[in-house]
Amino acid sequence: MAAAVLSNRAANWIKPKIIVDSSGTSAWHIGQGAHPTSQKTWEKAGYKYSHSARDFKSNDFFEADLILVMDSQNFRKVIELAPDNDSRGKVCYLRSFDPALSHIDPASAQFFALEVPDPYNQSSEVYEETLVMIERAVDGLLQELSHP
Repeated sequence: MAAAVLSNRAANWIKPKIIVDSSGTSAWHIGQGAHPTSQKTWEKAGYKYSHSARDFKSNDFFEADLILVMDSQNFRKVIELAPDNDSRGKVCYLRSFDPALSHIDPASAQFFALEVPDPYNQSSEVYEETLVMIERAVDGLLQELSHP
């Protein structure tokens, strides 16, 4: 969902140019499209997006200026693949850009508040709540990127 929201909201940005890619840290769904409820949720909200699941690779650090993760498990797995400190510095929790959560240090014991819970196979209401979290964080990210 995060890729759908960010790619749609940044579609007309020129500077900085934002290219959105999505990947995971496990091979469970490689090659598959989005979960139907996830796609239904973002389409209901007016977003258009499609992708096939792929695995995050260490080479992605050379392609990206910013790597956004949803939870601590993904954070750890991505950090483990980082070739150096500069690469590790590219990794952030998406929700760290949510203005309501800006006071939370990702290194603190409160880091769990920065996680986007995985709504996989839960009710459509949970997917909608997740979408709201993502939208707030994406708005914060774009706000931050708009200030040089």
